[in-house]
Amino acid sequence: MAVLSVDLAFRRWADIGIVVLERVCLAQAGVSGACESGLYPMPHFPMSDAAERAGYQINCEIIPSHGLGFNAEIERGPVDANVLAGRLNHLCGIRNIRVILLDGPQAWKSRFNGLEHARVSECQLNTAAKTGLPGMVKPKTHRAFAEFCLDVYEALCWRGWCRMSTQTQPSAAVGPDGKHVDDPQRILVENYPYAAWRSLGIKPLPSKRLAKVSDLADAYGALRSLFPITTNSRPNHDQLQAIVGGLAGLDLEARNTDAIRVVGTAPCREEGQWREGFIVLPERPAHAGAEIGLRGLRWLN
Repeated sequence: MAVLSVDLAFRRWADIGIVVLERVCLAQAGVSGACESGLYPMPHFPMSDAAERAGYQINCEIIPSHGLGFNAEIERGPVDANVLAGRLNHLCGIRNIRVILLDGPQAWKSRFNGLEHARVSECQLNTAAKTGLPGMVKPKTHRAFAEFCLDVYEALCWRGWCRMSTQTQPSAAVGPDGKHVDDPQRILVENYPYAAWRSLGIKPLPSKRLAKVSDLADAYGALRSLFPITTNSRPNHDQLQAIVGGLAGLDLEARNTDAIRVVGTAPCREEGQWREGFIVLPERPAHAGAEIGLRGLRWLN
């Protein structure tokens, strides 16, 4: 099954990273046949050493913002949370995707979590930005983005998506009304790419403003050293963030909880607002050695 990973942005549509990730068993389907099922053809790259070892390949299908059917006028921005949610929901519907991973806060902090300015998950990961009580964000410049993210989650929930609600049973979730949903068909998962890189033992990408082409190449090469990844085009900064953030979704979909790390506390309704929520990270594969090769440099250049 495929999952959808989105690196959110609210100022410009072009800054949103959208990637469909799918794990393909090489014994059951040829690489070329498996790669031709999406909206954008996958190139026939040579199989990586990691793919040969694992017996599978992870196809990362990069979806440009115009690939969601937007016209040039809409793409100029700013991003409308409800329009974005509708387009993501439509993409998942036609691709039979049941898990969406989003890089951005899904809720405010609980008044009773014992922390002054942050959700439990943010405290555990020492995130750069903290989501406090409703309307309170640190730093203050993060507030517009945080509120946009909450609006995206809300718009998806009213389209039938549910929030992941337990650490031990990834299939459990809560619906828009805060009630438990057994065996939900569509689950929203929060990720945090900076922590995902660190969880994998890879140096996190610099900020988009400071990142060089060599930084993108090193990051892509490091991922290729750990996972049998292939992409249909050269990923930019936003798309690489979506890829690393989406890896945990594949194991979440496969119910392979040993390969993911879940931090935080369950989402809940409090004073009419969503509070807390889990952040899910990929774990470094057991087969990974101490050295990480830089296999992406030639590809990116």
